[in-house]
Amino acid sequence: MPPLLQVDEITVAFGGRRALDGVSLAAEAGRVTGLIGPNGAGKSTLFDTVSGLRRPGTGRVRLDGRDITREGPARRARRGLSRTFQHLELFGRLSVRDNLLVAAELGPCHRRAARTTDAVLDRLGLTGTAEAPTDALPTGIARLVEVGRALVQEPRVLLLDEPAAGQDAEETEHFAALLRSLAAEGTAVVLVEHDMSLVMAVCDEVYVLDLGRVVACGPPSQIQQDETVLAAYLGET
Repeated sequence: MPPLLQVDEITVAFGGRRALDGVSLAAEAGRVTGLIGPNGAGKSTLFDTVSGLRRPGTGRVRLDGRDITREGPARRARRGLSRTFQHLELFGRLSVRDNLLVAAELGPCHRRAARTTDAVLDRLGLTGTAEAPTDALPTGIARLVEVGRALVQEPRVLLLDEPAAGQDAEETEHFAALLRSLAAEGTAVVLVEHDMSLVMAVCDEVYVLDLGRVVACGPPSQIQQDETVLAAYLGET
């Protein structure tokens, strides 16, 4: 069975600099795929390209075998692709519930938006703060709200850009369990994260980006021993 998400030889250039240089990545249903690398490696640019916010110069993006390279973000979302952002993109004056409800009403589950919203709030442990405005929340909880906005879309592929930033140890542990459960339900999860303990604990495969190129790919145990990765990112020689 082919990967649910397939990225083939993607190149993105800003002026004369290549932010992505022939990047390929595969994410399978039922697995958590990690994407790590130093700041400026191209991780968020790759997410922008996969989600349709940026057009690649060359290469292809396929979802469940369909070429979606030239499709816009809305069409990709309807096909089951959802994401979060590195920088929080919440409606600060709206409540937690309303943030999720807006996303649900615009998504494929709009006919049951309220029911879907309540289910996601419960799953994320946000029911107790459902009526709080999001601009009053700690960063770790606000990150979880953004994950909730992605989940109410009922995605088949979920792109998470540094979702654990601002979480404490207990929140991160619960979040790891959430990622495992999403994968167990058949979702293809792609995780960009700087918390290496989280990455190594939940990911089935890890891609390492450096200067816009994939420099390593493999299971966490292999990545932790890769000399190129140790030198480029994990801080050892």
